[in-house]
Amino acid sequence: MNRSIYILLGVSIYIVTMIVIIVVLNIINNKTKKRYENAITNLERDKNLIISASILSELNKVEALVNNEMMQEVYDDWQNRFKQIKDEEVPKITDSLIEIEDVFANKEYKRLDDLIMHAELEVAYVKTKSTILLDEIKEITLSEEKNRETITKLKSEYRNILTKYNNDKDIYEDITSPIELQFENVDKLFAAFEVTMEKNAYMEVGKIVKAIDDTIGNLSLVIEEAPSIIMMGKTLIPRKILDIETIAKKMRKDGFNLDYLNIEYNVAEANKKIQDIFQRLNVLNIQDSIFELKTMMDYYDSLYNDFDKEKLSKTIFDDYKRSIIIKVAKLEKISNELHNKIDDIKYSYDLTDEEVKVIDDMRSELASIRRNYDSVVEIYHKKTQAYSRMGKEMELLNVRLTKVEDKLDITLRTFGSLKEDEVRAREQLDKIKEILVKAKENIKSYKLPVVPKDYYVELSEASQAIDEVVTVLENRPISIKLLNTRVDNARDLVLKVFNTTKETIKTAGMAETAIMYGNRYRPVNSSVDLGLTKAENAFYKGNFKLSLENAINAINIIEPGIYKRLIDEYQK
Repeated sequence: MNRSIYILLGVSIYIVTMIVIIVVLNIINNKTKKRYENAITNLERDKNLIISASILSELNKVEALVNNEMMQEVYDDWQNRFKQIKDEEVPKITDSLIEIEDVFANKEYKRLDDLIMHAELEVAYVKTKSTILLDEIKEITLSEEKNRETITKLKSEYRNILTKYNNDKDIYEDITSPIELQFENVDKLFAAFEVTMEKNAYMEVGKIVKAIDDTIGNLSLVIEEAPSIIMMGKTLIPRKILDIETIAKKMRKDGFNLDYLNIEYNVAEANKKIQDIFQRLNVLNIQDSIFELKTMMDYYDSLYNDFDKEKLSKTIFDDYKRSIIIKVAKLEKISNELHNKIDDIKYSYDLTDEEVKVIDDMRSELASIRRNYDSVVEIYHKKTQAYSRMGKEMELLNVRLTKVEDKLDITLRTFGSLKEDEVRAREQLDKIKEILVKAKENIKSYKLPVVPKDYYVELSEASQAIDEVVTVLENRPISIKLLNTRVDNARDLVLKVFNTTKETIKTAGMAETAIMYGNRYRPVNSSVDLGLTKAENAFYKGNFKLSLENAINAINIIEPGIYKRLIDEYQK
């Protein structure tokens, strides 16, 4: 039973699969067929559009316009081209379409793709030839309307140009002849246009219209730009040149060197360029004239900035000329004094040659700065360089001098700090000695039964440290690093002695006070008596801290809380 079900299920799946495949193939086949049908329809439509009624209509219009041999030749050529398209090329396309339809009917799809592609290229080629032919014909048939419209606009523009010229005729006085000659040419061209149109010489009309358009366009530019060219070339620029030459002459008289500006050469070149511009203007050629003249204007405007820069540079130069030499002399004096004392400094503070080399480096740099300064001043006296360059060189010298000044300042502070360290060490030595004397006086002021051994050990170490400081100060050269180390060590040891003395006296005094306070309890308590006896023995042996602890512990038996009060008192 189960096997039969599986077989039935398998057969069902197979049948469904075959049905699906058949349906899909039919859909694909229908789509392919539809695509080819659309392609054939499009080709048929495009073929029919190649020979349009417009071409025949336009050719008929041209036939009525033929009145000369040239037009007849053009007309015959168009007729032949149209006949070739109609009688030869379109039938070829028709044959191709018939072949395509036969192949399609036989379902030879592989061959059909190549035929359709070839036919599409052939249709596109012939259609393009037809379109070009129609455009050429229309250029003649529509030329009268188009040219009339163009000429109307050109005449309106020409009248505006003529009106503007006549209203401001004085402005164009220098080029009156070429402008009026050009006006005559335009009038002749307009007349030629009318004659040509009457003769239906449409092949020549386009040339005449273009000539009129070009001439009027150039006249429009000339009328628009000539006033500016004349104003700049004959008035503005000459005035600027005269002003520039006047300023330059005065500045040279005041000692300024302006050779680097090449003013005379540039003025001569500008005059040549202006002359060339006016020669071209006389033939109504204004190409780049405005640009060239504005470039000249910008150049002369920049010269004013150059003059101002030179004047500012002179002020800067004069200031540096005075300040630099004064500063150099001052720094040379200080560096020479340091150089003369360098052996003493090295001997006194144990400095190496490398550590004092900075002095020689500064002296060398100052000598170089002085040489460069003298060279710039010599150039200044000869007046062979512009102030802008000399001022810049002086600025550089001042920067170098500032660096030397900073370096010298650091060196002086460094060497000065060595002396200050020595003086400070001597002052600290005196204070250390005072602290040690005070410590000794304190230990003597309190009559201790025994001075602790720690005091003598620390006192010996402190005294030895002081002696080491004295030794370093008395030696030559002095090593500042070693001196500072010795002073710090001596100060620490003396403070240690002072603190030990203070602590010892305080502890001894507390212990003695506690024993005396506790003596009142000896008769009433043997434990108190024993504890105080231990405290007395430790006190006389110099063990004051143990003595204090024994006394406090003994009293605490009778008077609880005394321990805390005495400890608080001890820690104050």
